[in-house]
Amino acid sequence: MGSTTADRTVIGHSAADKALLFGGLPLAGLVLGFFLPRIADWAEGREWVPFQGPLRLIAAWDSWWVAVICVAVGLVGGVLLAGMALDDTLKVTITGQSVEFLKNQTTVTVPRVKVAVAFLDGKEIVLQDVSSKELAREKHDQFTSESPKIAAAFRAHGYPWSEAGDPHASEFRRWVEADPDLSPAANALLRARSKAFDQGDKGKADLRELRGELAGLGYSVKDKDKKQYWRATG
Repeated sequence: MGSTTADRTVIGHSAADKALLFGGLPLAGLVLGFFLPRIADWAEGREWVPFQGPLRLIAAWDSWWVAVICVAVGLVGGVLLAGMALDDTLKVTITGQSVEFLKNQTTVTVPRVKVAVAFLDGKEIVLQDVSSKELAREKHDQFTSESPKIAAAFRAHGYPWSEAGDPHASEFRRWVEADPDLSPAANALLRARSKAFDQGDKGKADLRELRGELAGLGYSVKDKDKKQYWRATG
């Protein structure tokens, strides 16, 4: 679960995880690249195998440098995949002064003085202020067995931790189109978020940005199975 020193705890990929990523994925790419010409020879003409065009092209080149190029591409591809996996993993740095969330080159810093309670909501780390407004809601990548270590890390740095989860969980209700209990602006934002679910990874930035706009209107929102649940704050 990352590392811990006297003044800070880091939750994220450990040194062993990084070694596995940057050792295992490039090695897998290298092996795949080495055998790709042989795979192409075998797969050529078997119509049920996808990517027939590129496979025919590779199979047509019967030379030692083809294998060298495939190995190089596989190695570089493995390194790039490892970097993408590391970048897409949430890194949380906890100190007595603040909590910092880093993911996909985006950093969110929450000062300790603003945090009234911290807890886990499923696999999301949530911080709330005294008015129950969410200061952060970030999905972590640790196994469920690591959850007690996450709680211990926050407690160790003096953050109030709710073992029971969200103190306001019972206030959430599922959003439906044109909910009469919401303002037109809030309904419009939730409608836009609903459409962003269908965009996959491309929609993640919109989901985050629209959640922030809803927070500015006085609402907290959480997602489950592409369904939205909201509650008023403050």
